Amino acid sequence: MSHVPNDLRYTKTHEWMKAEGTTVTVGITDFAQKQLTDIVYIDLPKEGTSKKEGEVLLTVESVKSAEDVFTPVSGEIVTVNSSLSDKPELINKDSYSNWMVKIKTTENIERKGLSPDEYRKFIGEN
Repeated sequence: MSHVPNDLRYTKTHEWMKAEGTTVTVGITDFAQKQLTDIVYIDLPKEGTSKKEGEVLLTVESVKSAEDVFTPVSGEIVTVNSSLSDKPELINKDSYSNWMVKIKTTENIERKGLSPDEYRKFIGEN
């Protein structure tokens, strides 16, 4: 059973997002990290980079595969969790505490993506 916090929004490509004013914190879900298994490398983007919703944000490599993480909202990357460069396995320990990037956006995420209940149904755990 995957952990799905109630205070986040989710995408069908398994990213989570949390709004804090005009900044959206983004990471991958517990379901996604379990599917990837042991994460060994994360190709983080550069701060100051602009991304459009749906574009590739970064790539996560595991012992099993390499998977793209997609941008859930359009905006500018203002902060990158650089600790993941040295310790990508932190995502396997807690994918919600170990966010990947923060994006400054003008979009309202309250209506974006899936609610926690919708995401649980999407992954077959509700």
